[in-house]
Amino acid sequence: MNRAPVIFLGVFASLSFSFLGLVLSNQISYGSFTTHVDENEGTAFPRSLPGAAAQGKRVYQDLGCVSCHTQQVRREGFGYDIGENSRGWGERQSVARDYLREERVLLGSQRVGPDLRNLAARSNEDGADFTAGWLYQYLFDPKLVVEDSNMPRYAFLFRTQPIVGEPSPKALELPANYAPRAGHEIVPTARAEALVAYLLSLKDTYAYPETQNVYTPPAPKAAPAAADAPAADAAAVEQPATPNEEAQQ
Repeated sequence: MNRAPVIFLGVFASLSFSFLGLVLSNQISYGSFTTHVDENEGTAFPRSLPGAAAQGKRVYQDLGCVSCHTQQVRREGFGYDIGENSRGWGERQSVARDYLREERVLLGSQRVGPDLRNLAARSNEDGADFTAGWLYQYLFDPKLVVEDSNMPRYAFLFRTQPIVGEPSPKALELPANYAPRAGHEIVPTARAEALVAYLLSLKDTYAYPETQNVYTPPAPKAAPAAADAPAADAAAVEQPATPNEEAQQ
């Protein structure tokens, strides 16, 4: 008997149910998301990337930064991104609405380097806010600011040019062993400026309605108290009478 039609229908049904369960259900859940308008500020969140930052996102993709960095802060209890004794990589967990305006979401798959989703809201190795100058030095050679960094150099994002008149305000301040020849300076290219603008735009601190009611890990259970000692000594516990004792009674 030819069972090909039955097998075909079975495979088709399995794929259809998989599509409905994995794709369509998520579309129904998240496809209706819209920006959240803050009535106090009169601003819609999340905000769109400014032009320079949008260009920098493309540079971020071209350089393969997504291979070593994630852009998703895990909720408390699912890692050490936020909460007590955490890495301090965010003020709250990332939610679907954070990525609403992004055509391509760069979640990443592994963390060779730190998560960057809230880079602009964190402090650098010196305990200060990240600035363009600090990030330029880090891109030029990470070990200039973080001695144990494993990130490769991106010196090709900078160019050496002769100083004409006054030095450029964008010129890197480098130690003597990195300094260019006399009369020259090292400045970021347009790609470096766009990338830094993008990194400084990564800041998810606005609290949406769905971030107010999230999973909270249960508190650890207290260790059971030690069993109380017997009220009386075992030797003092009344023992049953022996046959001789019963005869004497």
